[in-house]
Amino acid sequence: MSNANHQVRLPTYFISHGGGPWPWLKEGMRGAYDKLEASLKELPRETGTTPKAILAVSGHWEESDFTVMSGATPPMLYDYSGFPEHTYRIKYGAPGSPQVARRVLELLATAGLGAREDAARGFDHGVFAPLAVAYPEANVPVLQLSIRSDYDPETHLAAGRALAPLRDEGVLILASGLSYHNLRQFDERARVPSREFDEWLTAAVCGARAGERNHLLREWQRAPSARAAHPREDHLIPLMVAAGAAEAESAVRVYHEDAFFGGITVSSFRFGEAKAA
Repeated sequence: MSNANHQVRLPTYFISHGGGPWPWLKEGMRGAYDKLEASLKELPRETGTTPKAILAVSGHWEESDFTVMSGATPPMLYDYSGFPEHTYRIKYGAPGSPQVARRVLELLATAGLGAREDAARGFDHGVFAPLAVAYPEANVPVLQLSIRSDYDPETHLAAGRALAPLRDEGVLILASGLSYHNLRQFDERARVPSREFDEWLTAAVCGARAGERNHLLREWQRAPSARAAHPREDHLIPLMVAAGAAEAESAVRVYHEDAFFGGITVSSFRFGEAKAA
């Protein structure tokens, strides 16, 4: 893979992907997603170029080993329930990228990280929902990388470190999850724990030096309200890949609100510099 057409190193991201197929339901949500939508629309401008491909690390796909989507025309995966019928006919028609999938497998193997491919995997809502906002024309190839079901922070930091060369090859690494993900307390009861954890996470990601940041992320369970914010850390672990792929670079918060769904504090982060469009 050549970087001849991409002279800049792309940043990496950890984004909130919102709930279910929200971009197709906004009319009844009274602006609940306005701030998230605005932040996602900034992605193309911040990257300053059209990526060769987007490698999305979704909190909605976990396997025992890292697994890479390798199909040329990925199908849709409607991994949600209870939504209107039309949301099960959504199409996000971005092509896949078998070429980038092979490169991902190569990089992970070189780093000693076991990985396999899945040619049948489809886009889950952790990927197609935010990308429908950020890249609505679906004209950028997209492939997904699973997280590992052991949720080991160091392994996911190492995966990001292994995949860092992709940033110089025109591939945008986009980790997709949510900084607070306790669905049993997704209301005003989340006000205090989400704020406490978000304050810690923002300080760890944006305020710590690279080596210290990795140490803090490895020990995330020691953070205030850590388990109240993430009873299962499937929606936090993708962040480790984005951080590992840019571990020597600073990070900034690119999305934040403290009244999401009535009082939840949530944030998204960019690692590395934005590139002017």
